[in-house]
Amino acid sequence: MTTLLLLFAAFALAPLALGLGLAARAPTRLPNLRILGSVLFCALAFNLVFFWQELWLVIPKALTPGLHPILFHNDHDWTGSAPIAELLQGSGAVATLVIGLAFAAILAARPGLGDSMRLFCFWMAFQGLSQSLTQLAVGTVLPGNDVGRALAYLDVGQAGHAILAILAAAALAISGLLLARLFPAEPTDGRVHPSAGISVILAAALLSVILIIPFRIPRNPIETTAIPLMVNLIGAGWTTLGFARTPRGARLGAPVRTGFLLPILCLCTLLLVFQLLLRPGIRF
Repeated sequence: MTTLLLLFAAFALAPLALGLGLAARAPTRLPNLRILGSVLFCALAFNLVFFWQELWLVIPKALTPGLHPILFHNDHDWTGSAPIAELLQGSGAVATLVIGLAFAAILAARPGLGDSMRLFCFWMAFQGLSQSLTQLAVGTVLPGNDVGRALAYLDVGQAGHAILAILAAAALAISGLLLARLFPAEPTDGRVHPSAGISVILAAALLSVILIIPFRIPRNPIETTAIPLMVNLIGAGWTTLGFARTPRGARLGAPVRTGFLLPILCLCTLLLVFQLLLRPGIRF
């Protein structure tokens, strides 16, 4: 637990504190904030990306002779044995990274998307990058997590773990800069204070956890609450630093306006799927 807390301080609290300190020196024009849409889309994206991760933890095992996986709403399990099963524990993080990069690419390539779609793509990119890179960072110090088990199978030594931890920090820093540039904002005639985006990111990261918990129960409080909070704050910390490092003279707009009905309907539908269909488990 001490190791995990130190990792959280280094990978979430440190960039967050640095970003807030740097942002405090920026110009002071603040727009009206639009937070609720981001809270809803952040919760939706977290659960979709988590499901995507678990799906791609299950599919490779289903294709492996001797393994019979089961997909749940908040985890997966399997019966049988195969030596490669430990390596396949890393497949979920790879799939999550891919989906994060894919949605970031969509945002970069399609600036004309509608506001709601842009916000959805942003939070899918945020969750994909945050969940995958957090798993990599944790796996370098905790051998029991998915990536840690894959690294153990590959017999990665202490030096390799240290290098991967540095690479995870660098990748999170780059993702924060990227997400800050891609944050959906309205056109503006002047430069808006970066704390506009920072406030939205932090509020969504914290408040969305309340909406995420029903998707993950029944599990212990660490799995239902602490892990989503840690993942969200790590992503928010580096994105905050990304906002603070926006080049001087760059145009930053106010967060976009979005409707609430569609994300609420999507969240409710997904919750029903998770609790009614996936909670009993689907065997592959």
